[in-house]
Parts: sequence; C-alpha cells; structure tokens
Amino acid sequence: MNSTILVVDDEPSARETILAILEGQGYILEAATNGPEAIQMANKITPDLILLDVMMPGMDGFKVCHHMREDARLREVPILLLTALDDRDSRLRGLRAGADDFVAKPFDPQELRTRVGTITRLNRYRTLLEQREHIKEMAERVIEAQEEERLRISREIHDDIGQALTAHQIQLQFIRDNIPDDRSDLKKSLQDLVVETSQTFAKLRLLAQDLRPPLLDTFGVAPALKAYCSDFSRRTGLFTNFDSDETIPEVSDTISVTLYRVLQESLSNITRHADASQAWVSLNADEDEICLTVQDNGQGFHPENVTHKGLGLQGMKERVTLSGGTFNLRSTSGEGTILTIRFPNKRSSLATKAEAE
Repeated sequence: MNSTILVVDDEPSARETILAILEGQGYILEAATNGPEAIQMANKITPDLILLDVMMPGMDGFKVCHHMREDARLREVPILLLTALDDRDSRLRGLRAGADDFVAKPFDPQELRTRVGTITRLNRYRTLLEQREHIKEMAERVIEAQEEERLRISREIHDDIGQALTAHQIQLQFIRDNIPDDRSDLKKSLQDLVVETSQTFAKLRLLAQDLRPPLLDTFGVAPALKAYCSDFSRRTGLFTNFDSDETIPEVSDTISVTLYRVLQESLSNITRHADASQAWVSLNADEDEICLTVQDNGQGFHPENVTHKGLGLQGMKERVTLSGGTFNLRSTSGEGTILTIRFPNKRSSLATKAEAE
C-alpha cells in the first residue's frame, strides 16, 4: 500500500519543489498552503507522514505540530519539520511541539528522499505491528468467548441433563423392581432401558468433560493433560505415555486451553490416520518457554502432501499462532510424526523485566 504524504508550505516554489522531488517514488502526495488547511486535510486523509514548514504566517509549524499532537487521530503520525532555523532553541522547540525530525533548508533532494523513505517504512512497520497485536487480542477474546460457551454447555449437560437422566434411571429401576415376577419379558425390556440410560449418561459425561475438563480449572494444565492421556488410552486402546516436569508454571487460560485442545486433536489424528500402536506426550518448561510434544510410531506422512489432514493441522497451527505460540510438525513416511508447540514462559519474562527495573 502506497504511503500518503502531506506537504505543508506557504511558499508555492518550495512546495512545488518538494512535490517534484518526491514524485515518482510511489507516494500519494497531498499539499496544504497554511496551518489551518494542513490540520483540516490531515484529519481528512490521515497521512503516513507530514512534511511541515516552520516559518509560515499566522499559524507557524510549531503551533501546527502542537495542535496535531493533541488530536487523537493525528497523535502518532510522523512529522518532519522543514526549517532554515538551525539554532538549538528552535530545534528544542520543535521537539517539544512533537516533531519527529528536522530537514534543514535548503535541503538536498537525495537526503530528503532518503529521510522520507526511512520514516515511511518505519511507520508502516509500526502500524503493522499494532495491527498484528490488535488481531492477536481479538483472537484471544474469541478463544475466551468460545471456552466460556463450552463451559456453560458443559455445566448444562452435566448438571441439568445429567440429573434428569439420573432421575429417569432411578424411576425405571423402581418400575422394574415392582413388576410381577411372571412378567420377565417386561422386566427385561425395562432393564435394557436402564442400561441404555446409564450408557447415555456416560457418553454425556464424557462429552461434558471434553467440552471443558474440570481438571483444567481445578488442578491446572499438567494434571488435565495427564488425565486426558490416561482416559484416551482406556477408550481407544492406544498406549499413550505422558511425561511432565515436576513443576509447570501457571499459564494463562488461553494457553492452557490451547495446550489441551492441541493434545485432543493430535491424539485424535493419530487414531484416525497414523496406524500407530504408541504415542508419547511430554510437557516441559524452562526459564524461557513451555513446550508440549506429541509423538507417535505410526506410518507418518509428508506434510506438504496432506489432504483431509490439512484442516485439522491448519486449525491447530492457527490457534497456537493466535495464542502467541509457535507450531512445528515433523513427519516422514514410515517413521512417525512429532508435533511440538512452544509458548513463552511469561512468568520468567515478567521476573526478568522486574529485575531490570
């Protein structure tokens, strides 16, 4: 995207000279002839850079710069003052007014192009970083909202539907026990209903746990991952070994949930696609990062050739990236797959920052 530059100078010749120097450089060039016009145009177009002459009648460049810095929309726009004043006091006055830099008149065309190019690149980079941070914050809020909704549904399934099924099962058992012994066929039918009700309740309880595992909120991420691996082995028959450092630092809810969801998806992929007999899961932490690794001894695959696997892998990668982590997948046909995700150890980062301060 081309940068928009606003040139402000009351002298037509100086203004046209600047425009001529910057023309053909890929910029969108706009011009204003005085301070009030510059403020009005800047609010309208929100430029990426303002080249502002200091010596203008009525409202000089210092006042224009000060006014723009008080405007929330223009506060972060870089301002390059164009001035013939080279004394220390004038430069200090410009910096206090909010200018980012100076170019002395008469200026060298090559120097002006270079200074403008440097500032616009830095400004675009800063804007990109801000946009990325904003997207990350929005993604975290979306993940938090999803997990809150999962928690609500999980509680409704466990508490409301679960209690209703339990009452239903007790009533069926009561009716079964009070049927005459000569109605064995009816007793058997009711017993079948009791068993089906019990099985349905067990499935709903498992669904509620998958939606939002209570261990994650009660005991933390390591016990929750260990319990999931144990339960997964029992349900699927895939031997799943879990190993963890003795002490795992407390992490944010976003990270703990991401670790849990990645583990769920990874083990599910192994049972569906890997034809593996074993899986190994490890959760480790050091001063710099927290790392989850999921490995299997399955048939492996070439990551660039994934088809139906791609959506699950892409979903995991996007979730990890949006949560502030890194995602790495290594797989070779016949040699299994290793998935690793890493998150910064924020507690360590905060401690280091506090020590530095």
